[in-house]
Amino acid sequence: MVFSSLFFIFAFLPVTVILYYSSGKHLRNIVLLVASLFFYAWGEPAYVLLMCISIIINYYIATLFGRNDICNRKNKFYLIISLVFNLGCLAYFKYFGMIISTIASMGNWKLNGGTPALPIGISFYTFQSLSYVIDVYRGKTKPQKNLIIYALYITMFPQLVAGPIVNYGDIERQLADRRVNLKEFSFGIRRFLCGLAKKVLLANNIGVFWSNVKNMPGTEISMVMAWAGIIAFTLQIYFDFSGYSDMAIGLGKMFGFHFKENFQYPYISQSISEFWQRWHISLGSWFKEYVYIPLGGSRVGKWKLIRNLFIVWFLTGLWHGASWNFALWGLYFGTLIFIEKVVFRKSMMVWPKAIRHIYSLFFVVIGWVFFEFTNLTDIFCFLRLMFGIKVNSFADNQAIVELKSYIILYMVCIIAASPWPKKVSLYFRNTYSNFYRLAVNIYYCILLFFSTAYMVASTYNPFIYFRF
Repeated sequence: MVFSSLFFIFAFLPVTVILYYSSGKHLRNIVLLVASLFFYAWGEPAYVLLMCISIIINYYIATLFGRNDICNRKNKFYLIISLVFNLGCLAYFKYFGMIISTIASMGNWKLNGGTPALPIGISFYTFQSLSYVIDVYRGKTKPQKNLIIYALYITMFPQLVAGPIVNYGDIERQLADRRVNLKEFSFGIRRFLCGLAKKVLLANNIGVFWSNVKNMPGTEISMVMAWAGIIAFTLQIYFDFSGYSDMAIGLGKMFGFHFKENFQYPYISQSISEFWQRWHISLGSWFKEYVYIPLGGSRVGKWKLIRNLFIVWFLTGLWHGASWNFALWGLYFGTLIFIEKVVFRKSMMVWPKAIRHIYSLFFVVIGWVFFEFTNLTDIFCFLRLMFGIKVNSFADNQAIVELKSYIILYMVCIIAASPWPKKVSLYFRNTYSNFYRLAVNIYYCILLFFSTAYMVASTYNPFIYFRF
């Protein structure tokens, strides 16, 4: 089940809200847990059992930590069991096919064996399970004694299938006791509608253009068309994923949870390092806390710093998908961040802001080519088209016609990806407060109307991050 579906918005969510708030406080966690399991089973009925087994094993291991001194030998043994189980499940379901195909291609062998279907959201709930177990092992948080509460932490449907990745310590108190007032509930609705509009009105529509370009023969793509296409994907993936994060944060608010922001206008960044501080913040924080810092972080020698950076970015790339293009994508950004940290250091700060911004966008856009094409040959063929190598024309009539038809959508997307809409909204709220309230209510009703109309009329509703 996806958030941007008629069934979720007009059936599942209203029924869940009614049942949740009509139940007593002691039953609300159970209602939300059952709803979350139903939500997951709607698309992945076969893998609900896998997730439940994971919940029980990690819950039990964390309770064993609580009976012993922190970080002793016995606890290390329990931690290893948890790591082997969680990473083993992730490796089997997500990377088994990649490993087999890589081995087969290296030896030119024919290896038979089916690739297991990828359970939706396994990367997200595995990382949450690991962070919980590791934090209990370190003594940063106490083990949760209530299995229902821990199960809700892992299965909570607002962030189950595509994040943001939520640390247990951030919502520990909210899991046990939370309150929602009308103001927060209405804010949650507005945030959800904002994310829904991002997804169905912006990401899906600009994604149609990229889909058309991607499926064109290389001989028919001009240099301008190649750049227009990959910029469309750059906007699509932002509104697709940030829209889902907005919906998750909004849904959390509606049930009394406060999730941290996952995106902070990444395309206004003035360096690649800054981009990754603004993009998928919860994932970057996870790798920093549980991989980069334990390796020594940046407080090590030059060569160990290089090692740490490339390990983290190699793993970040592979987290996104079981294909070597994702590893290449991660190493690409790792290399750029290494150059900024070690080579440029503070010299970038003397560059004009416009130059830093253009530099950042240029390399981010190129990075999305590595992300989108799984075949290395396709990656370098498309890069050649972008840089005018072996391309038939700089711009052809088709490119001009397509750009004219999409130019308004491009402009809307570019503006929506910047902080300006929020700044304008704050200005009107502070200057015309009475008019602002009415206008905002009308605005969100319009968003719901057009988003619903799109979902009724269109069958194009992909979600990029579901495959991770």
